[in-house]
Parts: sequence; C-alpha cells; structure tokens
Amino acid sequence: MYRIEHDWALWLLALIPLMLIAWWAVIRWRKKARERFAEHRLMQQLIPRYSESRYRWKFIFFLMAFLFLILGIANPQIGTKLEEVKREGIDLMIALDVSNSMKAEDLSPNRLERAKRAMLQLLEELHSDRIGIIVFAGQAYTQLPITTDYAAAKLFLNMVDTDVVPTQGTAIGAAIELAEESFNYEEGGNKALIIVTDGENHEDDAIEAAKSANEKGIKVFTIGMGTPNGAPIPVFRNGRQIGFRQDADGNTVVSSLNEEMLREIAGIGDGLYIRATNASVGFERILDQLSGLEKSEFESQVYTDYEDRFQFFLAAAFLFFILFIVMNEKKSKWAEKVKLFEE
Repeated sequence: MYRIEHDWALWLLALIPLMLIAWWAVIRWRKKARERFAEHRLMQQLIPRYSESRYRWKFIFFLMAFLFLILGIANPQIGTKLEEVKREGIDLMIALDVSNSMKAEDLSPNRLERAKRAMLQLLEELHSDRIGIIVFAGQAYTQLPITTDYAAAKLFLNMVDTDVVPTQGTAIGAAIELAEESFNYEEGGNKALIIVTDGENHEDDAIEAAKSANEKGIKVFTIGMGTPNGAPIPVFRNGRQIGFRQDADGNTVVSSLNEEMLREIAGIGDGLYIRATNASVGFERILDQLSGLEKSEFESQVYTDYEDRFQFFLAAAFLFFILFIVMNEKKSKWAEKVKLFEE
C-alpha cells in the first residue's frame, strides 16, 4: 500500500508542458537568429565547438531534475504495518450512470465529469464508512465492491467513462438490484444507495426495484445530473468533437433531466432527491441525512505506519541537477573524440 503525503505538489507537474512549449519557442528563436546572422556552414566555422545535441540534453537533465524534485516534495510513502482495527460506519453504495447522455454539457464540464469530481470530494469526507461503486448504462456492473480502501475507490473512479459498459441505455432498476446483492445483511447497520443519473430510464422498472430495496432496509437517494431543459450529447472521434448525437430522422438529440422519476424513486426508497448544480452535486446533504443513522461495527485491515520515500526522488533530482550544471553546450576536446551526446 502506498500513498502520497503532499498530493497538492503533483499539480506542479503541470508546469512541465509549459516548459516544453517555452523551450520549443526558444529553439525556434535561436535558429532564426542564427540564420539571420550567417549561413549554416559559416556558423559551424564561427562556433565549431557548439553542440545542438548537448543543448537538448542539458534541457532534458533540467526537466528530469524538476520532475524528481516535485515527486520528492510530494513524498510517496509505503505502508509498513498492517493492523486489524474495529470501525463503525454505514455501508454506502453509489450507482453512477455512464450512459452517453451523461456526456451532455448542461453541467460543467459535463454531467459525468461533474459527478466524478463530486465523488472524489465525497471520498475525502468519509472516515469509517464502507463504500462501493456500481456503474450502469444498458447493464449494471460492480466497479468496486464495498470497501474501506478509499485510495482504491479513487483509482477505480478515475477509470470510469462511458465506454466501461458496452451496452448503452439507462437501466436504473438493474443498478438497484445489483446494489441489493452487494450488501452484507448479517452485519446489521444501515445501508444506503445513492443513484447518480440524469434519470432517462429506458430499460426496466426502477420504481419496483427501489421498493424492493427499501423493504430490505436500504435507503435509496437520487441525484439528478443535468437540467430540465436539457442539452445535446456531443459525439467525439479520436478525442475531438465532431458534432452532436442525432436520431434516425437526423434531428439533434437533446437529453433532459427526468426529475419526476428520480423523485419517485427517492420517495419510495425513503431517501432524498437532489438536483445537482455546478456549485454542489448534493453528496453533503445526503451525508448529513445519514450521519444520525445506526452504524454497524466491522473489522478492517489498515496501514498504521508509513515509511517516507522522498529521499530517493531527491537523490535522483540532485543527480540530474548536477548533470545539468556540468553539461556544457560547447564540445570539449575529449568529447569530440568520444562523440558523447553528439548528433
């Protein structure tokens, strides 16, 4: 088991693409400046010991030093002591709609990404509750069984997209039924299911499934992703938008939030319906509702001690920084013989 102690530092890695762009701009500027000054052959005679490849290697060493420095600041840690501890919490299953309609952009950046970001924030708020993730479209699949491993939940959540379920559609009932099967009823305690969807159910009887789940003691909450006015569904090819989804008659399909169904599901499930906005998806309100419920006691294995590994990354950063310092853009006499770092 590993973790990042200072994960905020990883945002600094976004500077690397900016450095590459700046370096490319400088390369072009230097080349044009040399061309204005003299022809290529004359420049070789004027500065015979200048090495373009050494200039590139010098920049590569700088980038590597920066990369390992940031990783060192982030301080990856490895768990060294695993202990069995008792916890009290509720079992929470989140069913996330991954149908194509969740790509509609009436929430920013789109419905699915907005839901995923809110779920990642939710994981930061959880402490002793167990959580599982179900993804559904035309069918429902367990993405993550119920666990207290929030790091694994984040990892699996980042992998979620509309292509993880091969059959398109919106089978909310199938997701509820799968959640029913995922809970352990022998341990007692309260269990809750949060359905995150735009509510366009086309496949099954979600109302009857919610009723069955509630009879087994599962509270069913719903979060509506989207707006009643709806939005068209973008179509992408090779990462670029090429238009919007159309029906058989060539008309643009507009996906609208079905609040009526989601309210009915939450009502039958003894839960709460919330419409998501760009400001808040609504998980906080649901957690407040669940905080006063009876919690079940269970045992789980957790890492209680972690060892720092920042020193290895800082050592690598120091090594590359030294190479950056000692690397000269001019060829030395011995380097001309060895042809090291030469084109």
